[in-house]
Amino acid sequence: MNKNVLIGQSGGPTVAINATLSGIIKGCRELYPDSVIYGARNGVKGILADNLVRLNEQVATQSQAYALETTPAAALGSCRMKLPADLNDPVYDVIFGAFERYGIGAFFYIGGNDSMDTVDKLSRIAARDGKPIRIIGVPKTIDNDLPFTDHTPGFGSAAKYVATTIQEIACDCAVYPEPSVTIVEIMGRDAGWLTAAAGIPRLIGEDCADLIYLPEVDFDRDRFLDDLRRKLKEKTNLVVAVSEGIHSADGTLIGADPSGKPDAFGHTMLSGAAYALRELVKREIGCKCRSVELNIPQRCASHCLSATDISESVCLGRAAVKAAYEGRTGLMITYIRRPGSLYALDYGTVPVSETANKTKYVPVKHIVPGGCDVTDELLKELAPLIVGEIDAPRRSGLPYHFKIK
Repeated sequence: MNKNVLIGQSGGPTVAINATLSGIIKGCRELYPDSVIYGARNGVKGILADNLVRLNEQVATQSQAYALETTPAAALGSCRMKLPADLNDPVYDVIFGAFERYGIGAFFYIGGNDSMDTVDKLSRIAARDGKPIRIIGVPKTIDNDLPFTDHTPGFGSAAKYVATTIQEIACDCAVYPEPSVTIVEIMGRDAGWLTAAAGIPRLIGEDCADLIYLPEVDFDRDRFLDDLRRKLKEKTNLVVAVSEGIHSADGTLIGADPSGKPDAFGHTMLSGAAYALRELVKREIGCKCRSVELNIPQRCASHCLSATDISESVCLGRAAVKAAYEGRTGLMITYIRRPGSLYALDYGTVPVSETANKTKYVPVKHIVPGGCDVTDELLKELAPLIVGEIDAPRRSGLPYHFKIK
């Protein structure tokens, strides 16, 4: 096997994707001590453009590694590039040519659903052509929608931010006596895991979202208005959490962009479910109504890191290196929750072909009849993932963010 390693980051950033990067670097130092650790700028685009950086020198000390682990976004840069379905496409010659030129024996790709598709395609080509390279998928996504893993790196910190922000919004909205509705839009196109976190504060008796709507259940506007009218009889100020991907029974997205333009992977572009519902409430109910789109702070709020999330993400990176060192390839690293009341994890693997382009949904059993809330059982499963605080490096009162040059 060639001795050097290459790491790439892909898809939407999270506050934990750099912790996983740090874990891979640490694992490589231990198991591949004589290797050059390369990073690809902007994922596979960096490989295609021959834009690689050496990480050995840039992340050389414990303090540098810790700063990297607490820095949001993707330090290597990211991309949203879907590789061709035709595995004989010339683009693959360029990628594997780069692997050979840099002596890459192991390639680690940190990403979500679409990134695992890249890992799967490269793994199949390597197996077909007898390429001496181990290719490992390392998960990340705040959406928590990758199958075969208990949860995903980045989700715990994003869930902590959502739960905290919803709790704060609920406090703010309660100060006025006039009836009002505040609709908060949370990321989650196909799966509502992150939106479900809007209910976590109620486990400790704090204010949280009064109504929660996930994309796993068809959204009905009339039922939504009935839910609001019912709740407004019980409480003056309501906070409603909605996933960005909520849709009607015919599949129409509530927040679909009127232009109808798709993104790079063919997904419908969104322009705001909360905004659309705000206008509906104003028109049909007539009370004060505001819309709040949490947007990218959900995935980059490093001031709200979950210590559990960051620690697990570093360990996940180390587990990826161990799998490659053992000669394994074509895999995605997974979290396995141990049974019992005490929360603990093991690290496993699954063939990446089983995860690529697949989605893990919130089980319908955890959504209350009528689709306007989630069960306490689900919230208790999510709650351990947000536990613990991180004392991130600061300068003059502001976070210090590590940059790869």
